[in-house]
Amino acid sequence: MTQPLSNTEIEVVLSGLPDWTVEDDYLVKTFVFGSFREAMSFVVRISYEAEDMNHHPEITNVYNRVAIRLTTHDEGGRITEKDAKLARKIENICWLT
Repeated sequence: MTQPLSNTEIEVVLSGLPDWTVEDDYLVKTFVFGSFREAMSFVVRISYEAEDMNHHPEITNVYNRVAIRLTTHDEGGRITEKDAKLARKIENICWLT
């Protein structure tokens, strides 16, 4: 099991994740794509990374927007290194600049 990150550790994680924030013990970011198809293809790509990690984000899609919320439910809904790792993977697969 992974341990919840301290506030200081979360700040370090956020410094390497552009536009990610913390809301109610979740790492959060909204991505805006050029179309619904682009947004959905991004969601599908995230699904492969998440499934490989057995760590499943909360994903909301409205037209060209994809909102991601990451927390570790096994640690009481706290942010852990697992969330940081998935957020970094999401950043790596995102083609937006």
